[in-house]
Amino acid sequence: MKHVYCSLFGHQFEISKEVTYAVKEYKCKHCKTEVTNNGNGNFVELTPKYKEINSVLERIHLRRLARKQQTILDH
Repeated sequence: MKHVYCSLFGHQFEISKEVTYAVKEYKCKHCKTEVTNNGNGNFVELTPKYKEINSVLERIHLRRLARKQQTILDH
């Protein structure tokens, strides 16, 4: 029944995880379909490949933020 709603009215995605400022993971409220945005900004299904890519991006993003915060504190 959940998939019928989405097929009639479309998915209602909510942000489930912010990977970076631009990259986010989304989950449909009704059918629990997970998607993310790719390099072009389009929605793609959240496959294990994209999960791995997003985890690496998040790790790089957090390191850069930490390094930036550290340089601010040093000055």
